[in-house]
Amino acid sequence: MNTPNQDPAAGAPGSDAGSYLLAHITDLHIKAGGKLSYGMVDTAGALRRCIDTILAAPQRPDAVIVTGDLVDFGSEAEYRFLRGLLAGLPLPLHLLPGNHDHRASLRRVFADHAYLFANGDGDAPVHYSVDAGPLRLVAFDCTVPGQPGGRVEPAALPWLEATLAAAPARPTLLMLHHPPFHTGIGHMDQQGLENAGLLEAVVRRHPQVERVLCGHLHRHIVHRFGGTIAMTAPGPAHQVTLDLDPRAASRFRMEPPGYLLHWWHPAHGLASHATVIGEFGADHPFFDAAGKLID
Repeated sequence: MNTPNQDPAAGAPGSDAGSYLLAHITDLHIKAGGKLSYGMVDTAGALRRCIDTILAAPQRPDAVIVTGDLVDFGSEAEYRFLRGLLAGLPLPLHLLPGNHDHRASLRRVFADHAYLFANGDGDAPVHYSVDAGPLRLVAFDCTVPGQPGGRVEPAALPWLEATLAAAPARPTLLMLHHPPFHTGIGHMDQQGLENAGLLEAVVRRHPQVERVLCGHLHRHIVHRFGGTIAMTAPGPAHQVTLDLDPRAASRFRMEPPGYLLHWWHPAHGLASHATVIGEFGADHPFFDAAGKLID
């Protein structure tokens, strides 16, 4: 982990040796030219603020993952605009498509991201595995072109099984866009992940999977899954309205935006933190100069 102005190779002052910090953002929904989403949401500005917050944090992450819905309609113009925005993030970056994305267009614009081609090119699913310091990142693309919901394809499970079996001792983060669990938000559960039970059976056989990391919900939600923990990240712009009435309308709110930080330590394991995007002033002490609790 590194301070904002420090060379990543140098190590951060006061950080524990062997620790690793991964930032997890999702559901960017970038439109070409910075056009507003739904006529009111500045998703490009939200991503800029997210990047600023990440880079200004006390510890700069070692890498960043984005779990889908990178853009809004999957056009090359949108991906080119997104690429320009992400140029302000000087960190290793790993992308995964969501239901708003278009695989072939993503690959054309981010052609230098070799991991995107690990399972093929064009419209082939974006499955890959990469090492991230002491962690292993495994991306499993369950999006269905043209559909809001996702699906675990049985034909893809042997790849996932073999990939996880190849490194049983390495702490692993499994990434997909749609969460493999029901959230109670009815209109989103209707566009959830089909065949999630097939995925759960595979995950349960591989206890090195520390987290299943997802997007799609624009909220931070945590659930037990396959003997591990599955979670969604909040969005950097708008959040899906938290209404657990199964008949609730599909709506969003401009709640405080956020992202997740996953902190790995060899002695303590993995801790996941939800953090809010924005500037909230100075840090304030609990104790005075004499060490007395301020009353």
